Amino acid sequence: MKLPASFIAYTRALLGDDEFAELSASMSENAPVSIRMNAAKAAVPGHSVPWCRTGRYLDQRLTFTFDPLFHAGCYYVQEASSMFVEQALKQYLPEEPVVMLDLCAAPGGKSTHARSLLPEGSLLVSNEVIRNRSQILAENLTKWGHPGVVVTNNDPTDFAPLEDFFDVILTDVPCSGEGMFRKDPVAVGEWSPENVEICWQRQQRIIADIWPCLKPGGILIYSTCTYNTKEDEENLQWICNEFGAEVLPLEISSQWGITGNLLGGADFPVYRFLPHKTKGEGFFLALLRKSGEAPSSSDHYKGSSRAVPVNVSRGGKPSRKKTSAGKAQMSVPQITKEQLAIVKSWLVSPEAYELIISGTTITAFPKEQVGTLSGLQQTLRMVQSGTPLAEVKGKDLIPTHALAMSNVLEKGSFPTEEITYEQAIAYLRKEAISLSETTPRGYVLITYKFVPLGFVKNIGNRANNLYPQEWRIRSGYLPEEVKVLEVSSVR
Repeated sequence: MKLPASFIAYTRALLGDDEFAELSASMSENAPVSIRMNAAKAAVPGHSVPWCRTGRYLDQRLTFTFDPLFHAGCYYVQEASSMFVEQALKQYLPEEPVVMLDLCAAPGGKSTHARSLLPEGSLLVSNEVIRNRSQILAENLTKWGHPGVVVTNNDPTDFAPLEDFFDVILTDVPCSGEGMFRKDPVAVGEWSPENVEICWQRQQRIIADIWPCLKPGGILIYSTCTYNTKEDEENLQWICNEFGAEVLPLEISSQWGITGNLLGGADFPVYRFLPHKTKGEGFFLALLRKSGEAPSSSDHYKGSSRAVPVNVSRGGKPSRKKTSAGKAQMSVPQITKEQLAIVKSWLVSPEAYELIISGTTITAFPKEQVGTLSGLQQTLRMVQSGTPLAEVKGKDLIPTHALAMSNVLEKGSFPTEEITYEQAIAYLRKEAISLSETTPRGYVLITYKFVPLGFVKNIGNRANNLYPQEWRIRSGYLPEEVKVLEVSSVR
């Protein structure tokens, strides 16, 4: 790999000749392959990532696109070093519910990880400023299956009205990407000292915008995938000087090979992953606490839960009807109490959820966080909140794909049929599949290795494929050798 001369000069001065030579040599090696399991859906043996309970190293790269269990949300393909976020959350999260913001969240690796670690009853707000990336973020969180999530599409400045709102904020800020050089040749080509300058200034603007939204006593996780101190330690020093933040230590094992502070004259704990010392890519993390005591009561919006009446629509595509004067008038489809009762019967612990109606969509949202959702709706552009359960079409209730992916679905709510690998790939391509003659008519949950893959509507001679069109496998060929993960289903 040909590294930029100015990067070589700076990094050699930072690490020293011998260590830089080791770093440079490691960049010519193959990057390790790692995944993080969704413990709510599946388990797999393997070489554990030492700082992440559900992280696994793989001996070889799998054919992820053609693994149905990947599409079912059984695991997430994630770089091992970035799984270190788990240590910050495990060591400093309280036992009671929190409201957490993942500010720069797409494509969703850290959000899905955080959602698995938050205390029961917590809410995760997962944000992405770029709209098409926010859709990818929503897809990955939907597949992960937890209802306590809100996906938003906002610039950091948009959060200004939410002062003292979040207990935890994760800022995996955009950076110069030095730590990804061996995995991403584009990052090497785009690197320059000028880009580093742009990045650290952008990072400071992001922190300045979002810091007021952190509660007194709240935790901010700052991370990058770069090596230089400008974007790492020097920005940490700036946050401390500007906002009076306290940098917090983490308990780590010396066997993990994590490097500490490289900034001369700065005495605070940071955690830097270098690929010649740790089995992973370049990564940097530090943990900061906002001064002041955390409030003893819930924030402004918690506890102010309000039910949404059955005949209220929020968004959606209402139908048109003719008035007596012959003019078109917008009307909202009426959803009956019977339909709501049916949908509620699909849920595990239905009493824990508020059913919210938006146009023709019925969504389940954790009841204890509905007040928080109200505060977010007043301020942010919402992409998705909670778990969409059903689309109402006349008297028909069409179960959503999000319901199939979620951990709120009560077993036995729908007839199920186990399908083969070939059928699973056809389903994920949104092709027609044939079910057994004994399969009941109506909506059927199909499973692969007994993990839910999605819904079809069995009409007898065929089954209508309800997999989301925009998520389908677009490739029309199947590789000669397909390598997929062998897992044990826990659902």
